[in-house]
Amino acid sequence: MLLSTVDQVPGKVITQVLGLVSGSVVSSKHFGKDFMAGMKTIVGGEIKSYTEMLEDARRIAIQRLMDNAAAMGADAVVGLRLTSSSVMQSAAEVTAYGTAVKLG
Repeated sequence: MLLSTVDQVPGKVITQVLGLVSGSVVSSKHFGKDFMAGMKTIVGGEIKSYTEMLEDARRIAIQRLMDNAAAMGADAVVGLRLTSSSVMQSAAEVTAYGTAVKLG
């Protein structure tokens, strides 16, 4: 599955637009790591456990997007975007979305 953040794929022709495709995940850290992350905010710096959590969440969301696009018969997803939002304290949703297409 080819993923592109632009609306075209250089050297390829989009022969069919299949529609919007997305994948999302809501992630959180367990209390112990969340507590330690809270302590980190006092002294400042990167909170690596949250960085890792969001990297994993992006990877899962993109995989779900690709699975959904494949189920539609897509060769590629163009206009790929990622968003994140806080769902509740210590939980974040990451969504990957774009347009599923067939290439010629």
